[in-house]
Amino acid sequence: MRLDRYLERLLPEAGLRTRRRMVEQGLVLVAGMSVKPGYRLQAGQHVRVQSARHTVTVDPRVRVVERAGDYAALSKPQGLHSASLAGGGGKSIEAMLPALFPGQQPSNEGRSSARLLNRLDFPTSGLLLVGLSFQAEKWFRALESRGEIRKEYQAVVAGVWELSPEGEVLRFELDTDNRKRTRVVRRSEQDPARWTHVVRAEPICLPVDGRPLEATLVHVRIARGARHQIRAHLAHAGHAIIGDELYGGPVADRLYLHHERISFSMDEQRPFAAVWSSQWKRGR
Repeated sequence: MRLDRYLERLLPEAGLRTRRRMVEQGLVLVAGMSVKPGYRLQAGQHVRVQSARHTVTVDPRVRVVERAGDYAALSKPQGLHSASLAGGGGKSIEAMLPALFPGQQPSNEGRSSARLLNRLDFPTSGLLLVGLSFQAEKWFRALESRGEIRKEYQAVVAGVWELSPEGEVLRFELDTDNRKRTRVVRRSEQDPARWTHVVRAEPICLPVDGRPLEATLVHVRIARGARHQIRAHLAHAGHAIIGDELYGGPVADRLYLHHERISFSMDEQRPFAAVWSSQWKRGR
């Protein structure tokens, strides 16, 4: 049996990606030695799981925006990873979770039950949702699979987008497999949870490289989302996000995409809602 699969028995609350990362960081030893995640165990070999011993400093820009029940929403600045990367690769909010939620360590291995429930690209800012129990994660994933999570984004796109009062729904299917750049497929996505709803648009004058750039601030809603969904859909609609060079957007000081709101039902009665708006204003 592969080591990363065997660890599922020892660490049932940890995802496959987390287990592989632990192996790659040398926190899992087989017969006293570090091995690769795909190492095949032999009968009688001793497997030892160690706890990480380094201290992670919390970025002061990361704060708890909202907390209710077993959920919390954090502020993620642009230029910071959401999840820890195998083999290093920079700071991440995921690595900061034990320090942000020091009381969430119920297991005898000292692993925190706080875990990310969504992710944002490195250059994207906005809300990151954290589940503070295994049950909270399970409930959220069930809602997500049914398209019952409401996520709202702000984006500044190139050009003037004259949106109708009813808004616009971008329904094209996306091909995300093994690609740096998500490809828009010219057929309609059958799952409404994968659609991108552009619900509002307003003109904005954005200074880029010392000169005003004619642009549009759009408000976008998705339910579940796929990798680069909003970026690819907006670019395909002819309005690439400013700063998104990967999808043909104008060069800028940052990617102008921000996760502004998230809301869902924590149970049959209690709602969870968090809001963190950008500072992009009309006429600025």
